Amino acid sequence: MDEKTAELRDIFIEATGSDTVTEQQSESRGSLADVDDPEAVREGVRDTVATMRERYAFDTDLDDDALVALVVGYFDGDADADLAVELDASPEAVRTARFDLHLVRDADREFPFDADRFDNLLVDGADDETIAEALDVPAEVVAECRPVAEADIRSSRANYRFRDDFAELLTDDDLSNRMAEDARRDGLREATEDIETDVSL
Repeated sequence: MDEKTAELRDIFIEATGSDTVTEQQSESRGSLADVDDPEAVREGVRDTVATMRERYAFDTDLDDDALVALVVGYFDGDADADLAVELDASPEAVRTARFDLHLVRDADREFPFDADRFDNLLVDGADDETIAEALDVPAEVVAECRPVAEADIRSSRANYRFRDDFAELLTDDDLSNRMAEDARRDGLREATEDIETDVSL
């Protein structure tokens, strides 16, 4: 356990009085199998998707039915490849849809450069070439990573509202995951704290 993980664990234990972080995470699934009223949950997801579609310019071509299925599958732990088969779409289309819905995986954020510096450059409005020069990476790498960071920026500007709404509907306990992600995004918050929360990229 590294220092940051240990620190997060201590905060979690202090906040909850419980040290069963791993057990809770393993049980936090998005399956509707044990939900009393799965249709009500799906309607809740659908309402959130509709609200997001009204607020943001989605890049995805998937309709709301497909997006609801994607959200449920995402919280059930399905990989993009599995979701692509279920939705009869490409993995790239699923990835785009996930980012439209502020659903970013930890693996998406494995950038080959300093993530906080990247966030700051994006918030400043830098183009791919400028960012590539500043981070000493090819512009193609910046273009690949940009949608990930932009999705996180949109989520941060909305105070993670939509991601948390999905999690509340589809998981039993997302506290530890939210704490870990919020710690990761501290630099992003500092960079965007003076930006109005209703501004989208």
